[in-house]
Amino acid sequence: MLCGKRFQSKNRPEKLEQIIFERYVNKRQTLKDLSEEYGKSINWVRSKINAARAIRKDIKPDGYTFVADATFFDRITGFLIYRIPEIQKNVYFAPIMYESIFEYQLGRVDIQKQGFGIRAITLDGRPGVRNLFNDVPVQMCHFHQKQIIQRYLTLRPKLEAGIELKAITDTLTYATEEEFTVSFVAWCDKWETFLRERTTDPFTGRWCYTHKRVRSARRSIKINIPYLFTYLKYPELNIPNTTNSLDGSFTWLKQKLGIHRGYTDNLRDKIIEHILGN
Repeated sequence: MLCGKRFQSKNRPEKLEQIIFERYVNKRQTLKDLSEEYGKSINWVRSKINAARAIRKDIKPDGYTFVADATFFDRITGFLIYRIPEIQKNVYFAPIMYESIFEYQLGRVDIQKQGFGIRAITLDGRPGVRNLFNDVPVQMCHFHQKQIIQRYLTLRPKLEAGIELKAITDTLTYATEEEFTVSFVAWCDKWETFLRERTTDPFTGRWCYTHKRVRSARRSIKINIPYLFTYLKYPELNIPNTTNSLDGSFTWLKQKLGIHRGYTDNLRDKIIEHILGN
């Protein structure tokens, strides 16, 4: 059995319910584990967990480089988060139904009210969201760019043009802006005629581009390329070239929630708040 003194702060003794809640959330302890450990019933353990509160650690406001992204646990449960990778802390998170420009705007307003200055930010690439931060350097997440290309071309493209474009995209994380741009422009020139090919419907007479998915992949890179190498232009800002700092947190949070199934909505929300706030 654990001694409560191990969890006590010299300045503020921790209550028993807070200790149990911390172990339930952070130590992957189940209700049964805690019941056996404390020699109490599962209902007693549950009452302590319900009585605890989610704690958010205080962070001194300052100018920082941020990453921002959203994740969804199911069709209706999502969170938008602003994180400071430098100190590995989330300074804003809020439940959302949709990942919209408005939700990102609410987040920016909130963190600025807290006193945080935004020196730069890494985003998933939504053009409308980027416009909210046109006053600071914006980095497009390389991981999201690769996901976009994968969505259009698949992991194993069949067309030679797709194979070559995917190979160029795979160099994104280690190529310089000049190297990547030269390769991409050369690819565009090589396949220009191919990408102009049209297919005409024999019944309606209407036409469409034959290789629409490859064209869409090309368009994505064209739109995003001004934001793919921001991190190299401002080395003093330590801008991450991915939102992996958040993506890792999302994976961890989903794993945590998966451990404790059957919780109430209130308990689920408290666990999420506690994990994201620390």
